[in-house]
Amino acid sequence: MKEVDKIAFIETKNGQILSTRSKGKSKYYIPGGKRELEETDQQTLVREILEELDVQIKTDTIKYVGTFKAQSDGAKEGVLVKMTCYKAAYNGVLSPKNEIEEIRWLNYKDLNIISEVDKKIFGFLKTKGELK
Repeated sequence: MKEVDKIAFIETKNGQILSTRSKGKSKYYIPGGKRELEETDQQTLVREILEELDVQIKTDTIKYVGTFKAQSDGAKEGVLVKMTCYKAAYNGVLSPKNEIEEIRWLNYKDLNIISEVDKKIFGFLKTKGELK
């Protein structure tokens, strides 16, 4: 079974989670992306969030949240996405950049507009009381 290795940035407030929609896409995804050659999780997180949201992650605040796997959207059956999730503080103002067209705060009722792996993450955060 093939796995797509991704790193995600979990930002919650007021029972909602930060999500993004890329240009030409209809679903929302937790921000983050694939690691480049030899990158650590932390390096990937810092680079991807700067590229997508134009903010600088404070590396000394990065905290592991969990790792989640599910069928990859748009891929053939059996291709899984493995999403390793982190929380962190950041400097700057969240702003869509590069392929990101929209930033939106979602809650648990928005399951119909997110990916399969994000549904697992939403469920996890709901059980922890972080998502309404």
